[in-house]
Amino acid sequence: MEPTNNPDFQHGYTSGVEGVNRETYEGYLSSQVSNEWLTERIGEKQAELQRTDNKLAEATDARRTAYAALQTHALKVEQLLKQVNQRERNRQALESDRDQLRERRTKAAPEYSLLAGLLFLIAGISFLAGDLIISHEIVAYALNIRNTNEAWAFAVGLAMVSILLKPAYDRLIEQPYQENPERNRTKYERFKMALAVFAVLTLAVLGWFRYEAYRTDQLKAAINKSIRQMQFNNTDPSGATQALDPATLTRIEKQLQESNELNLTLVNSPWALLSFVLSGILFALAGAVCLGIALPVLSAFWFRWLQADIKLWKLRRRLKRLDKELAPIEQQLAEERTQQNVLQHNLDLLPSLDELRQERQLIAAQLNELMADLKLAQTDSRIHNFNDGYGQGEAARKVLSDEEQRQLQKEMLSLQHSGRNGRPPGPNGAPADKIPNGKPQGSRPFQTIRKFLSDDL
Repeated sequence: MEPTNNPDFQHGYTSGVEGVNRETYEGYLSSQVSNEWLTERIGEKQAELQRTDNKLAEATDARRTAYAALQTHALKVEQLLKQVNQRERNRQALESDRDQLRERRTKAAPEYSLLAGLLFLIAGISFLAGDLIISHEIVAYALNIRNTNEAWAFAVGLAMVSILLKPAYDRLIEQPYQENPERNRTKYERFKMALAVFAVLTLAVLGWFRYEAYRTDQLKAAINKSIRQMQFNNTDPSGATQALDPATLTRIEKQLQESNELNLTLVNSPWALLSFVLSGILFALAGAVCLGIALPVLSAFWFRWLQADIKLWKLRRRLKRLDKELAPIEQQLAEERTQQNVLQHNLDLLPSLDELRQERQLIAAQLNELMADLKLAQTDSRIHNFNDGYGQGEAARKVLSDEEQRQLQKEMLSLQHSGRNGRPPGPNGAPADKIPNGKPQGSRPFQTIRKFLSDDL
């Protein structure tokens, strides 16, 4: 478009010819350009606001759908996690029981081996049997109890003194030494030493008594041999037995009397008394000591092999069964957690509703600012347009005569009347529907005035 054909150029040329202030129309042009620019920006912001509203609605629906799917997997994860935690607690309880049982099994390890325990048990039973025999002899002969059942019952009761002494030995000697060897070593060693001295003394007395019994048996054997020799000498060569002479009978009776005296001497010997007394005491004490050593050893092996090991085997089976039950649950839990993480990641990738709301608030605030600026621009545009028209009219008034001014007033009244009726005026103030070609001119009032002035000039 040529510059001379530009409306702004034409209007500036006319204003320059008429001497109208140029700044008024310049302000109008500036306000009009600002109005157009603000109108475009407002349209863009409105479209952007609409897009933001659509994004907010879509993000809300997408988040609602994703959150619903996430909650389904979260509920499954929570249920599976409770099952896993319950089984883990059961597993920890079983492992705690297993560790405690292993610790008890380790603490129950005996000082002696199983073979030593069996040997001590055999020794204790032997001492009890020996004490039982001695007690039966004492009851049957010394106390003159002839009833066999009563004698054995009384003998068993006496033999059980070893069982009575066993708790005393365990609690006073063996158990303190097992719990604190350093502190109770002296008392334990003194007891063992005293028992060893007593055993040696008893064995010495028994040995001496056995020697006396052996010597008596040898003397009695010699006497019996002498008697048989005298009887043999009284037999004739043909083998017939002859009557013994009085001298031979006297010697035989003397030999028999000596044998009886040897028996009485052996029975009445103080070594026999000491042997019975000391052997009874020794058997009772030795039986208590041997049983005190053997029974804890056997009890420890009984606990370790027949109680602890069996229970540990049951605990291992329960742990294996629990592991088999836990494996598929953990696998399912891992799968559900994977799905939950995927859905959570997808949910995190969706636009943030808060950010979209903040963005919408920012756009709305910018739109309000643009609307306020548009209002100011439209106000300035209309004010400058009014001032420009006022300047044009004032310039025209100075060059018109009174008759031309009255004619101009009529034209202006006609234009105003046509503007109120919605019909632009035709030439010479005629309405548009009275124009021969029927087309309205659509000219602005100041353009009509210019045309009128130019025609007159």
